[in-house]
This record gives sequence, C-alpha cells and structure tokens, in this order.
Amino acid sequence: QVQLVESGGGLVQPGGSLRLSCAASGIKMDYYSIGWFRQAPGKEREGVSCVSTSDGRTYYTDSVKGRFSLLRDNAKNTVYLQMNSLKPEDTAVYYCATDRWTNCTMVVTSTPPREYQYWGQGTQVTVSS
Repeated sequence: QVQLVESGGGLVQPGGSLRLSCAASGIKMDYYSIGWFRQAPGKEREGVSCVSTSDGRTYYTDSVKGRFSLLRDNAKNTVYLQMNSLKPEDTAVYYCATDRWTNCTMVVTSTPPREYQYWGQGTQVTVSS
C-alpha cells in the first residue's frame, strides 16, 4: 500500500520560512517524479514544484521561483519543499503527489492538475502577521 505523508506546515509571518516534508512508504521515491501542489481557499489546486526522476531536475511555477527549492533524500525516501520569503498569497494546503506518469512540466503548468494516483493528506501553510 502506497502512502504519502506531508508534514511541516504551520503559521509563519511574511518573509519567514518553512520546510515541508513528503515521506513515502510503499514506493521508492527515486523511481518517481514527485510533484508538490497547493490549494488556497476558493481557488483551484495548482502545481508548485516537481523533481524529475530521470535527471533530478527541479521545476517551479513562476510565482515561487527563487523562493522555493525542492530537495530529494533518497535514503530517507523523502522529498522536501524549502519555502523562503513566504508571502500571504502562499497560504494554502500543500500536497505531494505522484504516479508512474508524472511529468514535471505538466505539474507546474497545468491548472487544475490531473488526478494523480497517489496523494498525501496535505499540510496547512498559513502566512500571516
């Protein structure tokens, strides 16, 4: 049984940082491209970032470029989303997702994203003073 579990969300002031984790069981993450998504209240879910299994390249949607970075730790079977210089508009529930057909370009350009086979339960990020 495949499970993705996100953690690391919370309340942070504008300009602050958070690191989200996506830990997997039932799959080896280095065999999959892993996407991060977010959904703000009243808005469609959008792709935020992705790491490709083929070459380890990372992808970001324009609104987070230069502020977010995605790291993969194969030994821990975990992917991290480091979020710096957070803005109130980053407030959302953040999810990781994957399946064997994950395409990183599509992750960060398709809104709303397609339904992936494996989703985590999400972690809330609130950026507010």
